[in-house]
Amino acid sequence: MNDTTWNLDTLYSSFSSEKFKNDQTTAKNYISEINAWSKTNLTNNLNVIEKTEYYINFMNSFGQIFSLLTEYCQLTLSTDAENETALKILESLEELETEITPSQIAFEQWFAAQADVENIITSSPLLVEHSFYLNQILTNSKYLLSQKEEIIIAKMRNTGSLSWMKLWDILSSTTSASVNNNSYPLPAVRNMAYSPDAAVRKAAYEAELKALKSISASSAAALNGIKGEVITNCKLRGYSSPLDMTLLDSRLDKPVLEAMISAMKDYQPVFRKYFQKKAEILGHKNGLPFYDIFAPIGTVDMQFSYEEAKGFIIENFSLFSKELGDYAKHAFDNRWIDIYPKAGKRGGAFCSNLHSIKESRILTNFSGSFNDVITLAHELGHGYHGACLDNETYLNSDYPMPIAETASTFCETLVKNAALKKATPEQQSLILENDISDSAQIVVDILSRFLFEDAVFEERKNGSLSEKALCSLMLDAQKKTYGNGLDENFMHPYMWVVKPHYYDVDYNYYNFPYAFGLLFAKGLYSIYLEKGTAFSQNYVNLLSWTGKSNLKDLALMVDIDITDPKFWHSSLNLIKTDIEKYINSKI
Repeated sequence: MNDTTWNLDTLYSSFSSEKFKNDQTTAKNYISEINAWSKTNLTNNLNVIEKTEYYINFMNSFGQIFSLLTEYCQLTLSTDAENETALKILESLEELETEITPSQIAFEQWFAAQADVENIITSSPLLVEHSFYLNQILTNSKYLLSQKEEIIIAKMRNTGSLSWMKLWDILSSTTSASVNNNSYPLPAVRNMAYSPDAAVRKAAYEAELKALKSISASSAAALNGIKGEVITNCKLRGYSSPLDMTLLDSRLDKPVLEAMISAMKDYQPVFRKYFQKKAEILGHKNGLPFYDIFAPIGTVDMQFSYEEAKGFIIENFSLFSKELGDYAKHAFDNRWIDIYPKAGKRGGAFCSNLHSIKESRILTNFSGSFNDVITLAHELGHGYHGACLDNETYLNSDYPMPIAETASTFCETLVKNAALKKATPEQQSLILENDISDSAQIVVDILSRFLFEDAVFEERKNGSLSEKALCSLMLDAQKKTYGNGLDENFMHPYMWVVKPHYYDVDYNYYNFPYAFGLLFAKGLYSIYLEKGTAFSQNYVNLLSWTGKSNLKDLALMVDIDITDPKFWHSSLNLIKTDIEKYINSKI
């Protein structure tokens, strides 16, 4: 048994298993049931409370079973991109899902048209429990189209943006690059950015650019298809822009985003000083070349075996709370994690929370660097967030993008700061540099991705963008953020081909949530330092409410006012202090 690959048997043993086939049949029957029910029950305003309760119970039950079917397909494809069975079944499920659209739209329009909705909700404990979900229906109802139009959009999406996303998934998962006459999957090549050997880092960077260029035309077509569909969808529904649609879905007010982005821009010069310092240490005179952004500093060995990483994380999670440590141990012991890079496996890392079976699955491309340990802690943070929602219903377990990155970043911080306390002076310098590097990725690189995506949406309104145009927009965004911190002769014009977030059809602007997560987590960690382990229960309460609240009210649960620009500046100031400490240290 290989305990470094995940075990999906608690979902299904195979696509041909009786359980999988039975659940497929059950899902189809559910859809037939709700479609028949909606046709006979949503034509009048009788028994409104009972009908609303029926719909809530139905959506909870259907969501549990249907999500498990699709997750099994997606998890299989994430480690085996060319699995034809998984791809075929996933497409059939996506088509099946469109058949529930008429009933969903019918209910949402019917419910939004009711008089005295507040009284309806307060008349039932079940509806009170789902009051946030029901109020979201009211908020979003003005953007609904007719049933016929919604069905057409749902069906066309399967052969539109979803197909473009699958194309990019296949390209990025199956493309290899040659480094020093050896062929490697792209994720393994990207991991070489952490190599202590400068020649390897540069060779990997050059090989990566060459490989990405070979798939850039197809990736550009995919990106144009996805973003073009978003723009069309926004216009049809009446959203003022894709960003405004994203903010509504994120439960985040635009002034809050603007305050956060403005604060991030204010601190770009601080991060440029860090990049210049790192360039100086590595012997570069014109700023840091892109291939050395993640270069390890010093000769201290901070490599970890998988077993060492496992023990390190469990131990340091347990310092925060026994529950968090136990969660991580359970995930490791029960093979919830797929660890190493391999051909056909997607790059990066993610966590998929499987609410219906109260489990998670985590994918990483572990190579042994300290950064890989932090990535593992990050994804386990996502998993723990899911575990805190285990006792919520399916509908109340759905939380928005920005808060999704908070628990993960908080767990990163726990591991980094615990590691600092036990490290030698040389290791402390390495950990501090690693922490600043991670923060720079979020405050600087994430800002560049936000600016890039904003520019893509603006330009895409006028027509498709060539790969040359996309590279130009990418370089422009990098120059606006990294500035003189990077060597302009060694940028990364193909970063838009690398990042999966641009190709995710369900989420636009999946960049600023990372910044929100980092800076909000900094605020939470400050409270933890003040209150100690007593804060752990407040933290669990916060996470358990993330499916039932907007972000402003959620933050107020821990006395944080995210509408106040001072909050964002205070979090960024914590990073500034670390940068100044690093710059002034003797490395």
